[in-house]
Amino acid sequence: MSLLLKDRIYTMESTTAKRGVYPLHGYKLGLYRLPIKLEDPAEMKSIVEGLKKTFTMDTFADRVYATYTWTEENMPDPDAKGYESVQLSITVEIVTGEVVDIIYQIFPIEKFGDQQWVKDYRKKADYYAKMIIDTILRNTILADKMVEYFVKTEKMEQEAALKKLEEITPLAKIVPNAKPKPKVEAPTDAAQPQAAAAAEVRDGAKPGPIDVDYKSHMPPSTPYTVPSNKNVIKTWGRVGTDNNTLGVWGEFVAVDFDICIADGACIDACPVGVYEWFDTPGNPASEKKPLMAREPDCIFCLACEGVCPPQAIKIFQRKS
Repeated sequence: MSLLLKDRIYTMESTTAKRGVYPLHGYKLGLYRLPIKLEDPAEMKSIVEGLKKTFTMDTFADRVYATYTWTEENMPDPDAKGYESVQLSITVEIVTGEVVDIIYQIFPIEKFGDQQWVKDYRKKADYYAKMIIDTILRNTILADKMVEYFVKTEKMEQEAALKKLEEITPLAKIVPNAKPKPKVEAPTDAAQPQAAAAAEVRDGAKPGPIDVDYKSHMPPSTPYTVPSNKNVIKTWGRVGTDNNTLGVWGEFVAVDFDICIADGACIDACPVGVYEWFDTPGNPASEKKPLMAREPDCIFCLACEGVCPPQAIKIFQRKS
């Protein structure tokens, strides 16, 4: 992206302004609009999780932020008289939606204090911002989307599209395991659903809502016995014991644990204490879950179903 930004830097499109992106007075703005779609919260989460060891990552509403920090010194010897240092930073903002805007603003050096001895600050900030952008586009789900775009619109072979992506992102740092692993295509043979689930590797929560017909769409799997009260919880679609694919747990209080992000709203909402925390290390969505440990106590008020943000819960009325 650094090459594509070369002739577009410090420019602004009116359609971007309408999305609420404005350059601040006296600041420099860099912007590039990608012709790809990014709306799935799970995909946004995968970008944050994949790069959080490389940059300071944050997200808010429809935006993802990546910040790179570096240190400037006025002399190489920190023990010398008059030595000063300052931490500077640049943040790239990804605005998601039907198109993706990648934006950064270069602040005046005064933002970081009275550090007029710093040399070439704006030039360095511009370089580091382009490095962040290249790294994001080379390593995350956006790489797959860009390659798919090149293949469809420019009629490229997959290999040529990958090469083009590499050419336009020369400043990219290669971050191992930051790019979500490809999902395996669903098998045409309906008799092998469990094998397909075993092959699927996700990076982040599975998008909701829960499949209300899971009992017919997923194979029954090993039940779980609650240690504290010996209640037996039925499960569907659970694969192995490493928690990578947990499937749906519960016959009447049903939770898709691969969608569940463990925000705890259901535990707080339940008036009869059906749920308790349950550790699930290794699950891509979250490493703890609200276990329906007292499923028989459910009064079918639907409170937990109504407050679940990713819509991972479905309550079924027990037949008398």
